[in-house]
Amino acid sequence: MTMMELRSFAAGKWVDAGDSARDIHSAVTGALIGRAGGSLDFAAMLDHGRGTGSPALRAMTFHQRAAALKALALYLSERKDRLYELSLHAGSTRGDAMIDVDGGIGTLFALASKARRTLPDDVVMADGDLEILSRDGSFLGHHIYTPRQGVAVHINAFNFPVWGMLEKLGPTLLGGMSAIVKPATATAYITEACFQMMVKSGAFPEGSFQLITGGTGDLLDRLGPSDFVSFTGSADTALMLRSNKNLMARSVPFIAEQDSLNASVLGPDVTADAPEFALFVKEVVREMTAKAGQKCTAIRRIIAPQTMVDAVIEAVSAKLAKTTIGDPAVEGVRMGALASASQKKDVLEKAAIIGSEAERVFGTDTPELQGEGVEDGAFVSPMLFHCADPDAAVKVHETEAFGPVSTIMPYRDLDHAVGLMNRGQGSLVASLITHDPRVARTVAVGAAAWHGRIYINDRDSMKSATGHGSPLPLLVHGGPGRAGGGEELGGMRGVKHYMQRTAIQGSPDMIAAIIGQYVPGAAKTEATAHPFTKTFDDLRIGESITAGPRTITREDVEHFAEFTGDNFYAHMDEEAAKASPFFDGRVAHGYLLLAFAAGLFVQPDPGPTLANTGLSGLRFTKPVYFGEAISVSLTVKEKRPTGKDYGEVLWDVAITDGEGEQVAGYTLHTMNALNAT
Repeated sequence: MTMMELRSFAAGKWVDAGDSARDIHSAVTGALIGRAGGSLDFAAMLDHGRGTGSPALRAMTFHQRAAALKALALYLSERKDRLYELSLHAGSTRGDAMIDVDGGIGTLFALASKARRTLPDDVVMADGDLEILSRDGSFLGHHIYTPRQGVAVHINAFNFPVWGMLEKLGPTLLGGMSAIVKPATATAYITEACFQMMVKSGAFPEGSFQLITGGTGDLLDRLGPSDFVSFTGSADTALMLRSNKNLMARSVPFIAEQDSLNASVLGPDVTADAPEFALFVKEVVREMTAKAGQKCTAIRRIIAPQTMVDAVIEAVSAKLAKTTIGDPAVEGVRMGALASASQKKDVLEKAAIIGSEAERVFGTDTPELQGEGVEDGAFVSPMLFHCADPDAAVKVHETEAFGPVSTIMPYRDLDHAVGLMNRGQGSLVASLITHDPRVARTVAVGAAAWHGRIYINDRDSMKSATGHGSPLPLLVHGGPGRAGGGEELGGMRGVKHYMQRTAIQGSPDMIAAIIGQYVPGAAKTEATAHPFTKTFDDLRIGESITAGPRTITREDVEHFAEFTGDNFYAHMDEEAAKASPFFDGRVAHGYLLLAFAAGLFVQPDPGPTLANTGLSGLRFTKPVYFGEAISVSLTVKEKRPTGKDYGEVLWDVAITDGEGEQVAGYTLHTMNALNAT
C-alpha cells in the first residue's frame, strides 16, 4: 500500500509531517504504513480558535449549530466506506468499524435532533426555574448558560478514532466552542481521513476545529481559564496531564474518561435454562471480542453466583472457541488484532499479572490465525481467567488488560456481589442480568455511587437493549474514581460542560430580555389582533391578550361533575370540603377552570394556529368558589423553530380571580404555521 503521510490541520491550513514524524505500523501485518507528526505553531492554533472559530460559533444560535451538526453527519455518512477500509489496518472487522464509524456519526445525528427539540433558537440557554427573590415579584433570579470563550482541547484514545473524536466534538460545537483534536498516533490515519471530510463538508465556520496528528508540545502550557481539556485514555496519562502546573494554576477545566474494570453480574435468580443465562453469556463474549476487547466499557470482571460459575465458564469458553481470529479482511474472521505491537505487549503483561491470582481457563499463547502475512500482527487469543477467591485477591480488581481478557469470580449473596462490583473503585459501566426487579433495585442502590452507568437486561428488554458496552448519546458516559470522575454525552448535559453557568438577578423585564422569554411580571404588549390569527413569524415575545370575566356557578360545577364523572368530594360535598384544610366549602374543578379559560381565549376560526399539542407546569394556586369570576391572560412566552413549515409556540396562561390573584397557571404548547414563502 502507499505510505500514508498524515497531516495536521492548523490555523486553517494543512501542515505536512516533518522530520520528527512518528512511524505507524499495520496492526495486522506489522508493516510500516504511515508517518504522523511535525512542527506546529500552537500559539497560532489557539489564536485561530479563540479569535476566529469560537466567535463564529458563538454568533450562531443553538438551532443553527444543530443544523450544521446534522449536515456534517449526513456528509460523513455518505463517505464512510473509506473509513471502513482504513479501519482494516487497525485490526478492526467490519462490525468493529461500524461500532466506531456509524456510532460516531449516529451520535452527531442524535445530538443535533435533541438540540433542535430542547434548546432555544438563541445564543443563551436558560437553566432551571425562575426564582422569586422579593415578595412583590419585582426582583427575580435565574441561571443561564453561555459559551466559554476559549478553545476545547480533545485528547483521544486509539481504540475509537472516529467515535472518540465525534462524541466530544458534537457537544463542544453545540456549546459554541471551537476544538483542537489530538488523536492517538496508532490509529490517527483513520481520524485524519475523517477530518479531511469534515473540512471539505463546509458545515461549520472556519476555525471551528483543528487537528494535531503528532505531539501536543507546549499546548497545555498555553491554555487559559476560558479553555477546556477533555481526555480519554489511561489513568496514568490522565494523571500526568491533569497535573500540568499551568492547568492547575489557571483553573483550566479538565475532564477525563478513563479505562475501568467494568463488571457484569449474573443475578441470583438466573438458572442455566433461563433466557437470561444465554443473554449473559452472549453479552460477555461480545464484550470480550468486539474491537478485540479494546473498549473502555468492555467487561473485565464477570461476577456470578458460586453455584453458576462452572456453567458460565463452560458456556463462555464454548462460544469463545468458535471465534475466528486473523486478518479482518478475510471472510469469516470474527476478531481482529489489537491496535499495535506495543498494545499487544501491554495486554500480555497485564494478563500475566491477573494470572498470578487467577487460573486461565480459556485461551492460548499462540492463537490460530487466518490470513497471509499476519505472523507479525498484534493478535492475541481471548483469555478467560477464574479467580476462586476474589475477596483475598487484589490484582484482579486493580489490573486491566486492555484487550480480550476477562476474569470470572463467584459471589455468595447479593451484598457480596455488590461489594465485588465496587472493588473496581469506580467504573464507566456495570451490567446486571436478572429477571427480578428486587435484585435490580438492590444492585442499583448499592453500586450506583461507584458507576457511571448501570445496564440492566432480561427477557423483556433483550431484543431492544443496546448492549453493556454501548455508550449512548443521550445518556452520560463517564464514571467516578478510577473511571476519571468526569462525564461526557448525556444529551444536552454534555453541551453544558462547554458553557459557563451564571446566576443573573434583576427585574422581570431584565430577566426576560436576557433569556429571550417572557417571565411573569415583565412588560406585555397588548395584541392588536388575536394571537391565534398570527403566524409563527409574526408573533412577538410578550404579546398578550386578556379575556373574561366569567362567573363560576353551582350549576357549572354540577353539570361538569355529571358530564365527566368527576364527583370528588371537594366539588360535591359541602361538609366534607369544609373539613379539608384547603377549602372553606365546595370549589370549582380545576379542569373546569382550564376549560372555561380556553373558552375565553380561543379564537375558533381556521388559521395559522394548527394544533394544541399539550400543556406543562400546571399548578392550581387558589380555590374558586361559586359566584366568583375568573379572567385569563394569554401571553407569548417562547418560540421554538422546528425546521419544518411550522414552529412551536409556548404561551404563558394565567387564570385570575376577581381580586386579580392567580388561581391557576400553566404553559400552553401550540404549533403555528410560518409565513408563506
